[in-house]
Amino acid sequence: MNTLKAEKRNMSIKAKTLRKEGFVTGCIFGRELEESIPLKMEKSEVDRLLKAEGKGGRVALQVDGKTYDALIKEVDYNAMKGWVDELDFQALVGTEKVHSSAEIHLINEGKLVAGIPQQMLHEINYKALPASLVEKIELDVGNLKVGDTIRVKDLEIAKDNNIDLMTDLESTVVTVTELRVVADEASEDAGETAE
Repeated sequence: MNTLKAEKRNMSIKAKTLRKEGFVTGCIFGRELEESIPLKMEKSEVDRLLKAEGKGGRVALQVDGKTYDALIKEVDYNAMKGWVDELDFQALVGTEKVHSSAEIHLINEGKLVAGIPQQMLHEINYKALPASLVEKIELDVGNLKVGDTIRVKDLEIAKDNNIDLMTDLESTVVTVTELRVVADEASEDAGETAE
C-alpha cells in the first residue's frame, strides 16, 4: 500500500495561496472521525501517488503522526493548469462497506487475430468491505473474436460474493468489431490508366 504524508490545513490560508506554494488541498472524512479534517499535501508527493493509484485506490495517509487506512474518493484535476487541485479521502473502517470504483484495463489487445476491441465501460462501481476492495480489473481480450462481447456479469468481480456491484450487470464492457479497410478504388483505377 502506498503512503502519503499530509498536514492539517490552516483554514485561514486560502486554497489558491497554498496551490501557488506547491500544495494540493483536500480532506479526509469517515464514520469514525468526529468531523472531516482539512488537509494540505505537497504537490510532488501527490503526483507520485497518483502515478501508482487512482480514484478508488487505497492509501496509508499519515496526518500529524497518525496513519489512516484511506480510500482516494475524489481527484479534482485542473486540466487548464495540468495539475491536481484537490484530493479527498475516506477513512476506512474494517467492518463498514464503502462505495468505490475499479478501473478496467484491457490487456493482450495485440494478440487479437481479427477485429478491434471497442471499450464501452472504463470503470465499475461497487460496495465492499476494505479487505475486498479492488483497484483495477485487467481484462484479457487476446482470445476474443469479431462479434464477441463481454458484459459486467462476465467479469471475475461479478462472481465475488464480497462485492456488491452498483454497475448494471448487463452493461457492455468491451465488444470486438470488424476492422474495415476501405480501399480507395478511384486512385487504383487512376494508377492503372497512367501506366
